[in-house]
Amino acid sequence: MDRVRAVADTVLYEGYLLWPYRRSALKNQRRWTIGGVYPRRYAERNDDHWTVRAEFVLDPGGETDVEVALRFLHEVHRQVMDGDTPVDELSRGVETYTTWQEAREREFTGGRVPLERLLGGPVRIPVEVPPGAEDEEIGGGARFTRSWGRVTGWVDVSAVPVEDGAVRVRVEVVNGGDAAEHGDAVRAGMLSAHVVARAGGGGAFASCTDPPERLAAAVAGCASEGLWPVLAGEPGGFDTVLAAPIVLYDWPQVAPESPGDLFDGTEIDRLLILSVLGLTEDERREMAATDPKARRILERCGALSSDELLVLHGTMRDPRRDVW
Repeated sequence: MDRVRAVADTVLYEGYLLWPYRRSALKNQRRWTIGGVYPRRYAERNDDHWTVRAEFVLDPGGETDVEVALRFLHEVHRQVMDGDTPVDELSRGVETYTTWQEAREREFTGGRVPLERLLGGPVRIPVEVPPGAEDEEIGGGARFTRSWGRVTGWVDVSAVPVEDGAVRVRVEVVNGGDAAEHGDAVRAGMLSAHVVARAGGGGAFASCTDPPERLAAAVAGCASEGLWPVLAGEPGGFDTVLAAPIVLYDWPQVAPESPGDLFDGTEIDRLLILSVLGLTEDERREMAATDPKARRILERCGALSSDELLVLHGTMRDPRRDVW
């Protein structure tokens, strides 16, 4: 599962914060552009998704069960408070504190469900996150107040028989909120939403891009929207599907040479790292103040050795050995 989790986390944070990793950059002021599932009133007015679904084919084993997990980011507003006064930015000694939108990971699963139960009708997984707030003292009478809105909705999981003894599994994610305005909809949104499905009891999922011939017609009948299901985990394994809001190939993986998340999966790690290392002191301070994850990128890049940087120039792999 670690290999699946690594790829799923990369999908979860794709585009979360982009180079130059500072809040003053325009592209970091237009956020949450990938995989958002928003309240219906807002989504229908703005050509966004209020529901997404993934369909994929499962070849059952003896006593097959299916476990489905929905994962997404939930926006958290981080407000700097100087006493009782909200401020955009505050300096305390060498540290700068800024108001910003962070995010928290949310995950909902219905546990392992026997395939026979799914064939009898949809199994619903409730999605409910109540609104809340918390304070973090930062000294000198100042603090961060982090607040988040309510997210509500559900995941319906069902299955129907198809050709040759296989079944088509359908996972539908619905945002049940009622916000109509952009800011409210983002706070109520399921951001970077994706689904991980696992089959137990000998069940095997079919590739949606390269299915076995006997299941090709069943796979062709799948109709996904807003999610792209691929096989995940160890190459050659068929017990896990990752349904992501971006197009991936079967058994995707994070390059072992990558030193850590940069939130831009199609960019070249070395170029981004060299760009970070070339920042001025003022730019570094703003980057560190923008988001704890940006600070970790800054610290990680600065700690890389010359040998670790050299590895990022490139590597050679044998496709016959390393690609299934």
